[in-house]
Amino acid sequence: MNESLFVTGTDTNVGKTLLSALLVAALDAAYWKPIQTGAREGTDRRTVMQLAEIPETQTIPESYCFDPPVSPHLAAEASGVRIDLARIRLPNNLARPIIAEGAGGILVPINDSELMLDLARHLAYPVLIAARAALGTINHTLLTVRALGCAKMPVKGVAMIGHRNKDNERSIEHFAAVPVLGSIPWLDTINRETLLNVFRNNFEQKCFRDAR
Repeated sequence: MNESLFVTGTDTNVGKTLLSALLVAALDAAYWKPIQTGAREGTDRRTVMQLAEIPETQTIPESYCFDPPVSPHLAAEASGVRIDLARIRLPNNLARPIIAEGAGGILVPINDSELMLDLARHLAYPVLIAARAALGTINHTLLTVRALGCAKMPVKGVAMIGHRNKDNERSIEHFAAVPVLGSIPWLDTINRETLLNVFRNNFEQKCFRDAR
């Protein structure tokens, strides 16, 4: 069976959900967004169901779901609740690996004392970083890798999203000492078959066991 993964990003709107949908389709995995904000504009779970063309039964309901499109700690505060990691429990008896998606970047606060990093540590899955391919990505990606390294979190690698820049990829691999495992180009049409083709053509499949 494939291993479960925690997908984080170097920033918000970097492409975590697109990467998660690709992995769900390619690895026949279940999707889980433990903390969802911005639900008034639709949830990432519904987006992954549409893009990967999977049934709702292949997803796990959010542990926390908030309407405001803001940081989790602010969304929770506006709703009069405090996010408690003890309430975010791994599903039992799930036959599939899980692609768990974070909210925002790895140092986004989830309450007054914990960060998204603490959620990743709580789940204990290897981390796959979604990074932009464009200018600025070296700094953002190295900072993310450094934060994970300081927390002694295992980093699976990086996936680049956008028009491919091999110089940026080489720099990230050199300075961050983590592999770039794949890239997602600009896609005019996004559906399950498109995502599977991107995975087959642009990802290091040997790094993902039992890939389809």
